[in-house]
Amino acid sequence: MAEVLSQNEIEALLSAMTTVEDDEEVNPVIEERMARSNGPSAPQTRSTEGKVLLPLRKRRRAAAGMAMQDSLLRFGGGPLSYEPYDFRRPDKLSKEHLRSLQLLHESFANYFSSSLATYLRAQVQLEVVSVEQVPYDEYMRSISASLLYILNVTPLSGQAIFEMDYGILFSMIDRLLGGTGAAGKILRDLTDIEKMLAENIVHYALNDLRNSWEGINPLQFDVASVESSSQFVQIVPGNDTVVLILMEIRMGDYQGAISICLPYLLIKPILGKLSAQRWFISANKKKEPMYGAQLAQRLNSTRVPCIARLGTASLTMGALNDLKVGSVIPIKMPLNEDGSQREGHIATVDLVVGNRTKFRGRTGLRGRNLAVQIDEIVTPEAELISNKEAN
Repeated sequence: MAEVLSQNEIEALLSAMTTVEDDEEVNPVIEERMARSNGPSAPQTRSTEGKVLLPLRKRRRAAAGMAMQDSLLRFGGGPLSYEPYDFRRPDKLSKEHLRSLQLLHESFANYFSSSLATYLRAQVQLEVVSVEQVPYDEYMRSISASLLYILNVTPLSGQAIFEMDYGILFSMIDRLLGGTGAAGKILRDLTDIEKMLAENIVHYALNDLRNSWEGINPLQFDVASVESSSQFVQIVPGNDTVVLILMEIRMGDYQGAISICLPYLLIKPILGKLSAQRWFISANKKKEPMYGAQLAQRLNSTRVPCIARLGTASLTMGALNDLKVGSVIPIKMPLNEDGSQREGHIATVDLVVGNRTKFRGRTGLRGRNLAVQIDEIVTPEAELISNKEAN
């Protein structure tokens, strides 16, 4: 209805719904209408005063019908506003839940596209096309030629599906094996080498998927089995609702589809955490201690080039071509900051890390190996003294 009932209509409904024993007065309009509509065969109950009292169930039904008629007469009897609802496909997730899942998997798409671009040495774009809830059997019927990974999701109870189109999968494998990615639509089983390469790609995807869910609820995705046909995959009953995240992946001139299937019963325990507000809070939340420890660990194991530069020299191509065993090359030694010669430091070298001079020292031996003893730490603002040429 377009408007709500008035206070008088609500009181009339409440008075009509009371029991027969509690009624002190009988609404004559209700009794007259019900007696006329039910006829003499309808069950009746007569009070001591001779008035007709109907059973409680019929009195309630009559009061509701009269309130509906009075409301239609009052508001002009226009068409009632309604919303279509398919009882065969009930919606179990709200729009807010779907919006949160879309934001979460857009973050996954960004992570995964970066990982693939580094792994494949090619430009990769991944975009979320849609996030919707569909019956499981409908999702299975939509799969034609794809590789399906059944995932165990810890600590949740249930399984999920990560599906990748064969076309884009073989293009990635062709790229990894030195090709251009023009594998095309190949419909055959994977070889052992191709299976290992596909597992590496899925490994990157699951790591990025875990990082995307970390802000909402920490989840661990592990591959339980791999299937090439949807007929052998049955993680939930066919009429159960699942959340389908459909993504499009493009690698150069080639494109394909990737999808993630999350059953409703799997994510039901954490639906309370799937709110847009909570997602934004977790996305903006700083985790400096954890990230600081990770960065420090990675920096400690990072390898950088370090060069001990004794001096510099400029030679013409002719002089370089005339070099032979025993030739002497005059080199310019590092100078002081004022440009003067550093006396007493004939064997002084610059230690260049990357493209900046970080230390200065003297050459020597450590056992049977050449070594450099650091005598000075160069501040970041210092110039590359070893590259200066004397006037």
